[in-house]
Amino acid sequence: MKTAPLTFRRTSLAVKFGLMVMAGTSLVFAAAFIYNHALSRRSILRNAEINASNLAGATVGRIEAVLNGVEKIPCYMALCLEQRTWAREDLTAFISNGLAANPDIFGSTVAFEPYTFDPHSRFFAPYCYHQGTDIRQIWLGSDQYQYFNWDWYILPKELQRSVWSEPFFDEGGGNILMTTYSVPFYRLLNGQRQFQGIVTADIALDWLVNMVASVSYLKTGYAFLISQSGVFVTHPDKRLIMRQSIFDVAEGANDAHLRQVGQAMVHGDTGFVRLESPFFGKPAWLYYAPLKSPGWSLGVLFPEDELFADAQRMGRNILLIGLAGFVILFLIIVLISATVTRPIRALARTTADIARGNLDIKLPLVKSHDEVGELSFAFDNMRVALKEYIAGLTEATAARERLESELKIARTIQMSFLPKHFPPFPEQAEFDLFARLEPAKQVGGDLYDFFLLDDQHLFFSIGDVSDKGVPAALFMAVTKTLMKGIAMQGGLDPASVLEHVNLELCKENDSLMFVTVFCALLNFRTGELVYSNAGHNPPLIRRADGQPEELPLPKGIILGAIEEARYTTASLTLHADDMLVLYTDGVTEAMNPSQDLYSLERLRETVNGVSDQNPKTIVDAIFQSVTTYAAGAPQSDDITVLALHYNGTSSPIR
Repeated sequence: MKTAPLTFRRTSLAVKFGLMVMAGTSLVFAAAFIYNHALSRRSILRNAEINASNLAGATVGRIEAVLNGVEKIPCYMALCLEQRTWAREDLTAFISNGLAANPDIFGSTVAFEPYTFDPHSRFFAPYCYHQGTDIRQIWLGSDQYQYFNWDWYILPKELQRSVWSEPFFDEGGGNILMTTYSVPFYRLLNGQRQFQGIVTADIALDWLVNMVASVSYLKTGYAFLISQSGVFVTHPDKRLIMRQSIFDVAEGANDAHLRQVGQAMVHGDTGFVRLESPFFGKPAWLYYAPLKSPGWSLGVLFPEDELFADAQRMGRNILLIGLAGFVILFLIIVLISATVTRPIRALARTTADIARGNLDIKLPLVKSHDEVGELSFAFDNMRVALKEYIAGLTEATAARERLESELKIARTIQMSFLPKHFPPFPEQAEFDLFARLEPAKQVGGDLYDFFLLDDQHLFFSIGDVSDKGVPAALFMAVTKTLMKGIAMQGGLDPASVLEHVNLELCKENDSLMFVTVFCALLNFRTGELVYSNAGHNPPLIRRADGQPEELPLPKGIILGAIEEARYTTASLTLHADDMLVLYTDGVTEAMNPSQDLYSLERLRETVNGVSDQNPKTIVDAIFQSVTTYAAGAPQSDDITVLALHYNGTSSPIR
């Protein structure tokens, strides 16, 4: 039956050549573009980090300068308080003068321990603060404002060193948002240094907020300040100031990286990191640096898209210019290629007729001595060789079809040698039996057989020839015929049967083939099983109340190898519901795509997993298990399984 010729949509060689050149050029351009883009990003990031570092450093320097100046006043006052005793009027004047000396300080106090300055007064803390151009004074300390319970008093007292407080709203004192620098002072009493109180310097955070708010980077970048605990001291979003910390923002965005950055900032580290979207709703970069005096941290934050805006704009322009250049280059390559490939197109039209079966057509004459001329000469030689090859192929195909037909007939003949009607002995209620053989090729070398010797003896066997294909099939047929013919003579045990068969197979065995065989004689009236083995796999026996185990085998060499070989028998008694499973090594040595063997252990598990006592169920389960395990891997050997279930004696022994 002829099939219609395949048709293909032709693509010009010139176009293909142009596309190939453009593909190669595109790869080079893409590699250069990607490299340049990556290099540009690194350069922009490096410059951004330097600029942000300089900006943050300058801001930190300005803030530190103010804070260092503020720190000197309470330190000096604490030193003076430790050196002499002060009268009430002198102390308030001393505080007021210190406040006047530094306009950056909003307010200051000297807070004494209860009953320390005045034995009759629990509170003593004169507080002076700026109000406009004047300096006002109030007295701290009351049941509503117990200053010695505030952090600005407790922390330096317990730590025994000067500290900056967390920002707070000083209700009852300055009544503004502030932070306090607290310095403890002591006196020598009875030779011991005893704590007397705290000298403070308060700074209003308004100037700090304004200073940080003046810091900007790119279009929308800004700076912010967080305290020692991560609380926002300054930020463009007023809702965050003194109400939330950087850790609150991280939790709200479920951003573990921002949480780590916050920890680094409160620990006083310096860094330059990329954040996803907690502040701008899009990726951004953050540079942070510490303020060493109060233990705070300054961050400069700016969006990533603004940082790389110029690079992206330049990249788009380069891509557009490159695309236009590619189009022009492609057109030039196609025009040049069309001129070069014109003879090839003529040759292609002629070879299309050859593809349709016209092997007598003449190829166009190509006078050039280049590759096109060589191609035309090669096609002409191919045309002649193809005619000869088709003629030879026609003869070879006919021969192969004859061989395949003969192999099918051989398979049919071989399979006809094997019992294939089940159940084979429906009148015998003492046992059930089922067998199946699946050759690896069209014909194989495995065999099985079973037949009744008399009204109470069943002879059965299984074997595996050393090769596959037609020679193995012939050897298998001879072995099976000898086994049955010798066994049917009667009066021979399985070992004697094997010896007679071996002697016959060894005669004129020029091909040196051999076969492994297990055979047994079952008295199905008594359950006695007598068996012998010639190098075959040990069958599995599953007792009614046990697990599958290998049947203990007597020693015996393969059949067809040594004429003097001798064989021995062994015996056991089968009980009701015992099961025998005979198999060839095609089962246990079946392989999956990874070349792993199916194994005897997996066969045991399969037999043990079948609760049905029907032999056919057991055999089918084994074949299904092997097929599943092979997972499509080609069958490397013949597979044969024979299962016998002993039901027990159902009638009196005759």
